[in-house]
Amino acid sequence: MGFFNSMKGFLNKNNKYMQQAKLLNGYTPIFNQFGTDIYASDVIQSAIDCIATECSKLQPKHIRMDSNGMQTIVKGSINRLFKFSPNELMTTRDFIEKVIWLLYMNNNAFIYPTYDLVRYEGTENREYTGFYPINPAQVTFLQDSTSKFFAKFSFSNGQEYTLPYSDVIHLRKKFSVNEVMGGGMNGQADNSAILKVLEINDTVLQGLDKAIKKSLSVTGILNIKTMLEDKKQEEERKKFEAAIKNNESGIIALDLKGDYTDIKANPKIIDKDTLQFLDNKVLRYYGVPIPILSGDFTDEQYQAFYEKTLEPIIISLGQAFSKTLFTSSQLNHGNEIIFYQKDMMYLSTSAKLDLLKTAGEQGLLTDNQKLALIGYPPIKGGEKRTMSLNYIDVDLVNSYQMGRAKNGNTNSEGETS
Repeated sequence: MGFFNSMKGFLNKNNKYMQQAKLLNGYTPIFNQFGTDIYASDVIQSAIDCIATECSKLQPKHIRMDSNGMQTIVKGSINRLFKFSPNELMTTRDFIEKVIWLLYMNNNAFIYPTYDLVRYEGTENREYTGFYPINPAQVTFLQDSTSKFFAKFSFSNGQEYTLPYSDVIHLRKKFSVNEVMGGGMNGQADNSAILKVLEINDTVLQGLDKAIKKSLSVTGILNIKTMLEDKKQEEERKKFEAAIKNNESGIIALDLKGDYTDIKANPKIIDKDTLQFLDNKVLRYYGVPIPILSGDFTDEQYQAFYEKTLEPIIISLGQAFSKTLFTSSQLNHGNEIIFYQKDMMYLSTSAKLDLLKTAGEQGLLTDNQKLALIGYPPIKGGEKRTMSLNYIDVDLVNSYQMGRAKNGNTNSEGETS
């Protein structure tokens, strides 16, 4: 794989003068990735899967913004990789979904971009060949004699790679007390709060399991008032069960030998509101409301979910990729990575029509974009933009009205008609 071949170039290369990086808080910069305790919960898996699935619909693009704020799609290796396959093992959708899962599991996600150095017109540039999500068991931060920052990744198979930190795309969640890593003080996911809720939830589920088993256990005792051999007892039991199965009146006749005692099972079942409360606490922790999880949401509910949960991730993705993939000069010339939300297809039909009316009248959408929004295929010549003539540049309003006044187009109150 190109990934491992590229990383081997950094393995123990010029590392003999390296030492552990000095962090301002005095903590040793060695971080072990957190285990998977909480991910045994079906509620947590559903919540993260919902977020990862929504994010996997994003369309990453390398764009260049000019001084007027106009965007152009850049033809190059980055967009070629983003279009279908960032690496030989994953589609773009797979890649984004895996990155989001790693981010939520560890509060940190690392992506290594492989590249070839290409010289063009006397300048050496990077030609990117792949993007690889990596899941190290341990990360150690180092510095060389020039104070350059490195990240040493140790994997569960015993392999270790030391890479310039500036070459690694690092996404962080809950970036707070630690200077480098997301999560808690030790650079790990701090799940203590949610674990308490999960423990209660597990206790409730175990109680339900036992209650159901209890309700299906022994429901009565048939007391046979004579001394019978085991074989005879079995025959009596079968005869009694047959009487129950064949009975329609609800009354069973027994002879003098038999006496039946009913055992009333009364298992205590947790009420629906308590179960919903526990599930909602977990879902609120991840910012995924029930309607989003079930797929039965309104436009307003999805918009709230997008702004609260998805939008911060999308912004973080764009900034982290841009910071790593481009030099300061390239950033200054408007190069950046943006993760676009595809077509806003979650909108209801009425909301789409409202959007078509508003954006269409302003000339913000091409005819093909309008067609795509309502699920129709593109047409020939559909890349043109059309707009309403019922709008005027605000800078021209005064001139327009003065011109009409000079032509005598005023009403009795001196206003232009």
